[in-house]
Amino acid sequence: MTAPPYVRYELRESGVGILTLDNPPLNLTTLTTLDRLMTACRQIAGDESVRVLVVTGAGDKAFCAGSDIGEFDSVREDVVTHKLARENEAFLAIEELPMPVIAALNGATLGGGGEIALACDIRIMDETARIGFPEVKLGVFPGSGGVFRLARIIGPASAYELLYTGDVIDGPAAYRIGLVNRLAAKGRCLSAALALAETLAKRPALSLSLIRAGVRDSFSQTTREAIKRTLADSHRVFTGPDIDEGVSAFFAKRPAVFTAGRSAKRGSNKKGSVE
Repeated sequence: MTAPPYVRYELRESGVGILTLDNPPLNLTTLTTLDRLMTACRQIAGDESVRVLVVTGAGDKAFCAGSDIGEFDSVREDVVTHKLARENEAFLAIEELPMPVIAALNGATLGGGGEIALACDIRIMDETARIGFPEVKLGVFPGSGGVFRLARIIGPASAYELLYTGDVIDGPAAYRIGLVNRLAAKGRCLSAALALAETLAKRPALSLSLIRAGVRDSFSQTTREAIKRTLADSHRVFTGPDIDEGVSAFFAKRPAVFTAGRSAKRGSNKKGSVE
């Protein structure tokens, strides 16, 4: 039997990348998945043409239903080194990508799959899907970001309840507590995520990149540190190429067309920058 690809990646002409967890039917995270996720993230991070990334799962049964329990025997004696450390690095690689990341939760999103979703900025969920962190029912807990990322997103009270009980909740419940941003009609999750991604891909890449990093890093900063960071980032956008197009479009009463890459400099003659 042919081995699954585990991770697939494609880039649209618009600058929207699609990263697909492809280990059907449940798209379980394996050691191979983690290695390929990190490789893909390195590729994506270094590509200026990627303006937005959508992460989804193959098929319609699961986004990712968690870790492959079949691997436990091989890593159990030192699970931190062999599994969890690598898992944390892979999910951190998603969180640290320099562009907006949208999770299209097209099916069951459990355990490690939920932790992947938490590393993304925006979560769009199929109204028939379910999400949860059931690790406590196996005698453990989410060890790859679930404890701290979940609390940052939905607040400690709701995070405690989900983590303590291990309950799996449906889309409307996830939406009510702010775990997902939007619900999509059955079978329309990926198309809804791609529609939003196409909109964001038209926004200034540098501003989006700085917004992502600024929000993420604010959780570990004092207010003064955050102000200092904001002022430095503001200097970058006000001296960058996108503001010329933005101001010109404003006075011309037309939509702005932002094409500069996130690292483009004003006056650069590189493709995607402003002369």
